[in-house]
Amino acid sequence: QVQLVESGRGLVQAGDSLRLSCTASGRTFTYAMGWFRQPPGKEREFVAAITWSDITTYGADSVKDRFTISRDNVKKTVFLQLNKLKPEDTALYYCAAHNGGSFYLKGSYDAWGQGTQVTVSS
Repeated sequence: QVQLVESGRGLVQAGDSLRLSCTASGRTFTYAMGWFRQPPGKEREFVAAITWSDITTYGADSVKDRFTISRDNVKKTVFLQLNKLKPEDTALYYCAAHNGGSFYLKGSYDAWGQGTQVTVSS
């Protein structure tokens, strides 16, 4: 069983940067990890994923050039660097442990963090 704890929530202004962290405990940290986000009143959407060997996959074009996913396997932590933040990036951000299948699908993940709030003001 995997437990995930996120940190890095914040209220920032447009153009600012923020780094989210997610630390895992439980089974050996060889699985891929993903980040999702859920804007107010909308569905949870895929942001990015990273394999144990640092192969990355990103979701919407709107985040590819601004967000960076990385991981530290020794510390069992995955990061999401958010740059040039926009008000439309406001959402609850979740990390998740991948358990097989498409990175883009919520059903491919079998453990989720509690979510960390990112709010971007204009």
